[in-house]
Amino acid sequence: MSEPEESTKRTRPCPYCGASMVHRHCEYVCPHHGVVFDCSDPFYG
Repeated sequence: MSEPEESTKRTRPCPYCGASMVHRHCEYVCPHHGVVFDCSDPFYG
């Protein structure tokens, strides 16, 4: 039995290191820097 896939997708590159970030709910998460953008950020989207 396989685990359910997490509802995330890889999107834009991190502005700090260029790594592909994960879009999760209301956040863009870099695998190296953590949350880079969230809903309260004026550059979100």
